[in-house]
Amino acid sequence: MQHVFENIDRHYAKLWGAHTVKLRHTLADRELFSDDSLANLIEHVEPRNMDLSTMGDDVSTWGHIDRAGHSGATVLEAIRHGRIWLNMMAIEKVDPRFGALLEQMYTELEGALPDFRTFKRKLGLLISSPGAEVFYHFDVPGQGLWQIRGRKRIWIYPPTEPFLGASNVENVVRSLDKEDVPYEPWFDDYAVAYDLKPGDMLHWALNGPHRVENYDVLNVSLTTEHWTSQIRRSYAVNYGNGILRRELHWRPRSRATTGPAFWAKAGMTAAWRLSGMQRKQSYQRVLSYRIDPDAELGRRLVDEKDRTASTI
Repeated sequence: MQHVFENIDRHYAKLWGAHTVKLRHTLADRELFSDDSLANLIEHVEPRNMDLSTMGDDVSTWGHIDRAGHSGATVLEAIRHGRIWLNMMAIEKVDPRFGALLEQMYTELEGALPDFRTFKRKLGLLISSPGAEVFYHFDVPGQGLWQIRGRKRIWIYPPTEPFLGASNVENVVRSLDKEDVPYEPWFDDYAVAYDLKPGDMLHWALNGPHRVENYDVLNVSLTTEHWTSQIRRSYAVNYGNGILRRELHWRPRSRATTGPAFWAKAGMTAAWRLSGMQRKQSYQRVLSYRIDPDAELGRRLVDEKDRTASTI
């Protein structure tokens, strides 16, 4: 069986999870990522695991797109000539080949990095237009970005104030907001930019804010996400702090992931989620566009009365 990684040096064990690591992988030429395979995947991913988006005139906003029953090939063509970003999540559940690939990725990582043990792994696939971008945001679980086709530039920022506020983390963890967080152009002075080409894989510190710009070519990328015991603790304390701050109007003083205060917040988090309150408060995406391969940007605006909303 062909390895996923070309090489994982031992010293990466000291960096993983807290610093940016750039590796090389062997996936770029596999048939899994041909146009036919991608079109087939688009047709079989469940709607709740598919987010078609477009960049609005206001550079800080997203517009969500309805696939509107178009074939995978039509959607792919609209992306190729439009201004669209397609995120397909949990693809390991759609095609067993992706499930096997996800397992192999983490088997190799855990074999090379002592004490790195993961659960709740997921594999996503991004297909995005030439010149498309992803606005400033962060991810809740541990992550990796794997470039398959095309080229993009990604800026990685420190996961601390002023680049990432505590209340922003709490609201995203609780699904009250999407991953987008406030951004100022001067943040770029403190970021590190990486150019990714086919065969590059990038991993960075937990919750590290980042933004992405494609070069003038169609891009295909994989995303991996995972949880560890420490990431789960971080999630619980941020969730609990969010309840204290937003629901009880109490300013949290600690983000410690050990001790009595942590366990109280973890219990509060579990109770809140079991109560169903997260589902009631979760961010809703409104499908305000529809795929239209004949339109200049590959999509057209939907009349407000015809728009639908769904929870992601």
